[in-house]
Amino acid sequence: MTDTRMRRGRAALAFSFLVQGVAFALLVTRIPAIQDRYGISDALLPALLAAVPVLAGVGSVVTERVVRRVAPSLVLRWAQPVVLLALLTVGVGQGMVQVALALAVFGLAVGALDASMNMLGVSLQRAYGRSIMLGFHAAYSLGGIAGASLAWLGAHGGWALGVSYAPVVGVLLPLALVGSRWYVDAVAGPAAETGGTGNGRGVAFAVLLPFCLVMSFAYIGDSTVSNWSAKYLQDVLGSSEQTATVPYNVYMVMTLLGRTLGDLGVRRFGAAAVVRAGAVLAAAGFALVAGAPGVAAGMAGFTLLGLGLCVLVPQTFAAAGRIGFEKGGPAGSDAAVARLNVFNYVGFLVGSPLVGVIGDAWSYRGAMLVPMVLVLVTVGYARSFEGTGGRYGDGHERARAADVGRDGHRL
Repeated sequence: MTDTRMRRGRAALAFSFLVQGVAFALLVTRIPAIQDRYGISDALLPALLAAVPVLAGVGSVVTERVVRRVAPSLVLRWAQPVVLLALLTVGVGQGMVQVALALAVFGLAVGALDASMNMLGVSLQRAYGRSIMLGFHAAYSLGGIAGASLAWLGAHGGWALGVSYAPVVGVLLPLALVGSRWYVDAVAGPAAETGGTGNGRGVAFAVLLPFCLVMSFAYIGDSTVSNWSAKYLQDVLGSSEQTATVPYNVYMVMTLLGRTLGDLGVRRFGAAAVVRAGAVLAAAGFALVAGAPGVAAGMAGFTLLGLGLCVLVPQTFAAAGRIGFEKGGPAGSDAAVARLNVFNYVGFLVGSPLVGVIGDAWSYRGAMLVPMVLVLVTVGYARSFEGTGGRYGDGHERARAADVGRDGHRL
């Protein structure tokens, strides 16, 4: 496999991550406008929103089965346009039935999209023989920032949802389809010399359990920030309404920064060390938020959270994919990623209600200690990231990385 094809595949996949970040941010940041457009009651809204991650989990499970027969790149090539068209339908629909169906399709397609994107990312990282997974997720964070900014412009400009969504979909959809021509599917790499059997057997759940827990805990932390940071700053720390919107933006920027630099950390110190450091930073961020005497300290806490949490999810996908490959070759890697991806949505579903229940029953300061404890538990699981090719910087990993493509070209 030539260097040019690998570079194009990497760039195309990074763009796919970016497009997904834009689409998801445009949906979740305009929820109040969606509610107003369709007259969705406060009682019905949580059920509609919860259905999206539930169906995304279904889409991820289905994708595990589909990729036994077709390439993950084919799933991604068609899932991404469906996500964008479902987003557009949410913006231009005419009734409750239409928006409900659009959200259902969005959820199913997002599950297939997330699973197939990360399958290709894990495969490319294996081919490169060094950590590149955080870079893909950095592209997603960049897309999220861009999408949230576009949503802000639409909200402050009083634009209708269709007016906000149509130009974005009109630009991104053809670009995504063109970029999909360069996706690269399962490729051999350094791991092929260390046990990749290619028998396609799945990985036992007990082997994946540490990674499933880390994934869930990371998304519980992420959903806590996305759903409660503004309310916490305003109601608990006494900030203004305008200032209360800042923590999530700071969190997203720090997430982008941490993921942009994170691959260098993995190459130098190893995946286990990066996961351990990320979990400690995230726990310190939650502790600072919980004990913050004022707005400035709260902001500092959310800054630490962005730097800490951002490394956990990409490294969890990468580690589970490597173990899956060692157990069952490319098919085993794909199956491990698809199963792990379900716990993305488990954490997302659990996080926000968990903090809300504890906050109402006790206090929101106390509620912030729950995700703090969970991410600290992740420190104990960091050892699971060792011994799976996570540290690409040492000598024998570099030697094994010399032959990274099916035709033996260096990358």
